[in-house]
Amino acid sequence: MVTITVLQYVLSVISGVLVGFSLGLIGGGGSILAVPLFLYFVGLDTLPNAAHIAIGTTALAVGLNAYINSYMHLRRRNVAPRVGGLFAGVGLVGSLIGAYLGHVTPGTDLLTYFAIVMIVLGVYMAIRREASRAGTQDEINHMLEAIRRCPRLTPYTLAKVSLFGFIVGLVSGYFGIGGGFLIVPSLMFSAGLCITRAIGTSLISVGTFGVASGAEYWFYGDVLIPIALLYVAGGVAGGYAGTSIAVRAPRRTLRIAYGIIIVLVGVYMLLRIYHLTP
Repeated sequence: MVTITVLQYVLSVISGVLVGFSLGLIGGGGSILAVPLFLYFVGLDTLPNAAHIAIGTTALAVGLNAYINSYMHLRRRNVAPRVGGLFAGVGLVGSLIGAYLGHVTPGTDLLTYFAIVMIVLGVYMAIRREASRAGTQDEINHMLEAIRRCPRLTPYTLAKVSLFGFIVGLVSGYFGIGGGFLIVPSLMFSAGLCITRAIGTSLISVGTFGVASGAEYWFYGDVLIPIALLYVAGGVAGGYAGTSIAVRAPRRTLRIAYGIIIVLVGVYMLLRIYHLTP
């Protein structure tokens, strides 16, 4: 029986606020901070099987949060339902396989791989460039035209969407992350969606992968439901605040700074894993 203190419940809400704020501020990639926050800020690293509990709890929380956020995109018709349904459906199989592989991976190895992914993602976020028309009226017009056209899903497109969905689902399930930073470019490449519509569509998959992976970890006894729900509550508040600031802040500067933070946290995790820092 896992005992959680009142302070840890409070810190779980704060963790949700921090991650939700970062997601609202810079978009995809923000949820990857949830695992180190659960481990070292909330203090789950003292629990037996801490790595799997942190990843399982994160997966469920991120999935629920994505489903909540997808509501606004659905209302704005900012979702390609056929593409999103196919990507999420095939990816669901991958996420369940990934969650099982993560469950059977020794905790130290799993956290080591996770830290390496954080470092790679941080570097990618810091050096990548936004599409030149992202967020402009031209990009919005392209999205509206795409909605009107409802692109025909050829067998080749279906195959590409399915392949990318399975691969991203596998990675998402293994590490217990939303995978939005992988899903968005995958949807743009495989289905030809513009970036705005790809982001809205990606939340279907993020939610599906997260909830499915979290449910599998819960089956193994590696999910703390109250912690996940408190994280979601904090994430909603933090996401609103982050989004409000994002519209006025320089996105490139924010993305570079956040990428550096992720790299530093990944390095810190490696140092903690191998007892090179207190």
